[in-house]
Amino acid sequence: MKYARLTKEQFEELHQEFINFLATQSITADEWANLKVNKPEVAEMELDVFSDLIWEGVLNKAEYLEHFAPQHMYLFHLDEDNMHAIVVNVKNDEVDITTKEGYNWLRENLMDERVEFLQADKAYTEDKNLDKFKMIEQGASITKGELYQYFYNLIN
Repeated sequence: MKYARLTKEQFEELHQEFINFLATQSITADEWANLKVNKPEVAEMELDVFSDLIWEGVLNKAEYLEHFAPQHMYLFHLDEDNMHAIVVNVKNDEVDITTKEGYNWLRENLMDERVEFLQADKAYTEDKNLDKFKMIEQGASITKGELYQYFYNLIN
């Protein structure tokens, strides 16, 4: 398995897609029920293959990631060849931008000397989607990029 198995809730949301996937494997509903009981290792393998297919599709479409920490905001634009990162550092230990109050402080004090903006490009490894997935595993979220665009326009 390349990524991570989908959660029970995710499988429930993707129930029809999973049925279609099984159909492409020529597995009927009766055969699936039989596999789960008599060959659980094969059923587990099918769940893993389906999970990887879903992740691959999601990661192929992902264009922006965001990750918040108490004093840092990491915003990524996932280009074809590399990731462009904007990092917002808050050099004020009394502010935690993961809270509503801290985020509001940042919004009101963007030009404060305790707010620092950094930009960098990072090349992907040989597996671009795995790079994206690892960032998600570390807490990043896929977004539409509004915050990235806002800060990109602000600092460029």
